[in-house]
Amino acid sequence: MLESSPKPDLNDEQLHWQEWVIEADITAIQTEMARGTLTSVQLVQLYLDRISRFDIVINSVLELNPDALEIAAGLDRERLVSGARSILHGIPLLVKDNIDTADKLHTSAGSIALAESTAASDAVLIRHLRDAGAIILGKSNMTEWANFMAPGMWAGYSSRGGLVLNPYGPGELFVGGSSSGSAASVAANLVAAAIGTETSGSIIGPASQNSVVGIKPTAGLVSTAGIIPGIGTQDTAGPLARTVSDAAILLGAVTGAYTQEQPDQKAAGIPSAPDYTAYLDPRGLQDVRIGIPRAVYHELDKNVLAIMEEAIRLLKDNGAIIVDPVELPCLGAEWSPVMLQYEFKRGLDRYLADSPIPYLYITLVS
Repeated sequence: MLESSPKPDLNDEQLHWQEWVIEADITAIQTEMARGTLTSVQLVQLYLDRISRFDIVINSVLELNPDALEIAAGLDRERLVSGARSILHGIPLLVKDNIDTADKLHTSAGSIALAESTAASDAVLIRHLRDAGAIILGKSNMTEWANFMAPGMWAGYSSRGGLVLNPYGPGELFVGGSSSGSAASVAANLVAAAIGTETSGSIIGPASQNSVVGIKPTAGLVSTAGIIPGIGTQDTAGPLARTVSDAAILLGAVTGAYTQEQPDQKAAGIPSAPDYTAYLDPRGLQDVRIGIPRAVYHELDKNVLAIMEEAIRLLKDNGAIIVDPVELPCLGAEWSPVMLQYEFKRGLDRYLADSPIPYLYITLVS
């Protein structure tokens, strides 16, 4: 948990930006930086101040990048000389602690065992983000080992960082897991946006619990190279943001849409990623078929059910074709987690074998 610092003495201009950044999305931030009324250095400092003041309660940020302000200053200079690289130029992001970053940050999956582990190279998605001009502000707390190490572990808890709390009701509302720190930090406006990872529900779950937008990309769309694995065949990484447009911007970045060259994708025969903001069509629900699995709704209390019914009505009013109910063939099926456990061990063995700290591999799996 990061330590709190006293509330800073702010002048009128600083107070204006502190209040403004709470509701600002990436497009608005980029507009102000293009006008010259806001710099990346100022933006990073705004978020650092908010983290210092508020994360003492939420515990969503595991570690901060000590070079963030210096990186921001370099990007500010670059903007003046050659312009912005992309809409993410100078935008600070938090990334989940199971994603490799080749800097002074550690990559531990929330575990004490890897607390001093640093990555030799960036994960592919981190390279894409840096190429787009984004700033890795720090690592977000998470459920340790993406909740694959202990069956009774509480969502959002890690031995390295403690328990992440939901900013809408710390200690009362469920925070979700395992990308809990990424979702909670965005919900509390401690960062512009964040990156999480998902095997099964680890992005969409905390996004729902913290009232932010989360996208779980189709497995394979975003490279998982450089991510501590959960279940390799199901793992993916994706955005957590305050708005749908911000999530679309971030999705394009992690797929490499805003980079000029994508050698890893070209080598695999994968075409260049699109700019997903082009698909933000207000009429996009027209004639889209959406199924309602009524059989699982019996688990919802009456207040949540009322919200779901209102959401279904809004979907229909906006042109969606509602199929109600639909039956899911998998409901009631028996399944075993044994395969997941084997795949987790195999993937973790491979990751640790490539670790720059070899003794960790020997200690954990020998």
